[in-house]
Amino acid sequence: MVTVAHPRTPTSAVPPGPVPPARPPVRPVRSGGSLRSLGPNWYASVMGTSAVAIAGASLPMVPPGPREVLESVWVLSALALAAVLVARAAHWIRHCDRARADLLDPAVAPFQGCAAMALLAVGIGSLAVGGGVIGEQAAVVTAAVLFAAGTVMGLAAAVGVPYLLVTRGRVRVRDASPVWLLPVVAPMVAATLGALLVGRVPAGPWRRAALLGCYGLFALSLAAVLVILPLVALRLLRDGPPPLALTPALFLVLGPLGQSTTAVHKLADAAPSAVGAADAAALGSFATGYGTVALGLALLWLVPAAALVVRAARRGMPFAMTWWAFTFPVGTCVTGAAALSARTGVAAPAWAAAGLYPFLVVAWAVAAALTLRGLTGGALLAAPSAPPPETARTR
Repeated sequence: MVTVAHPRTPTSAVPPGPVPPARPPVRPVRSGGSLRSLGPNWYASVMGTSAVAIAGASLPMVPPGPREVLESVWVLSALALAAVLVARAAHWIRHCDRARADLLDPAVAPFQGCAAMALLAVGIGSLAVGGGVIGEQAAVVTAAVLFAAGTVMGLAAAVGVPYLLVTRGRVRVRDASPVWLLPVVAPMVAATLGALLVGRVPAGPWRRAALLGCYGLFALSLAAVLVILPLVALRLLRDGPPPLALTPALFLVLGPLGQSTTAVHKLADAAPSAVGAADAAALGSFATGYGTVALGLALLWLVPAAALVVRAARRGMPFAMTWWAFTFPVGTCVTGAAALSARTGVAAPAWAAAGLYPFLVVAWAVAAALTLRGLTGGALLAAPSAPPPETARTR
């Protein structure tokens, strides 16, 4: 975190001359200071809100009443996306120095991937539940626009953020964090939304190319995840648990595992209309095998991650925006488990999805309530206080 020291009070060593007229004390502008501290991690709130709607719609049985609730949650996520987009645009205009510095800050730069995932998550929600609000045709158009923007931004984050961290950030293996997964998971979310749109592409070569392009996004993201996950595990084994405020970020590991399972199943569902029967059957078998392994690893990670969160909570884990890591990654596991159950006909993944969804809703409610309280009280967007001069540089 970069802090700015306040100017010192002038001493008696002042050049002689006429005394300038006294100026009123400069008081910090609350809105400007708050806007300066608005980072890309705020897109996580959009992702988490969208996850509630998307995951709820993916459950095997959704009664009519809750369907209307899910539609309301999706509308809330769309409004939140619009608000954060406007705020971040103003941040770049008014505080370009801070925004550019965030791109080179190893602790902040990975969150640049959240912008793309927020767009894509709202797009997925548009197809999942948005049709009941804005109409099916408008929902498809909205999803297509968000897919185009989110895919471009996701690819830029997946390539650009690691490049900047390697060449300018001077990161080391011992700095590995689950946060590093955020930019490289964005193409996986794009593959999921793309799979839902493949059926809208004209049949023939164009649809086949669209399907293969989505598999390319899936493969690109998966390759990067397979590089980062061992580094995260090695860092935990060597250096122990992360700081208390960063402990919720351990749940981010669930994101690529659940999202890749969701993506590979949605792609397999779209395959029969784009490729031959034999190829579609092979892709379906791959989805079943991959999803079984990935969700097994997700459940395996969930146990120690939850234990470390409980440990941190007992030691006074403070609220931070990292608490949104309890939402979107869990939501991807819900959608992945539901998709695996639908393809295989096995009830166990469906029960797992049904068991994880209440946790997702509670986690979202708690994170949203505490975020609103921190936002209205100014604590979340307050500029960091200046340390003493000798400790002005912090990490």
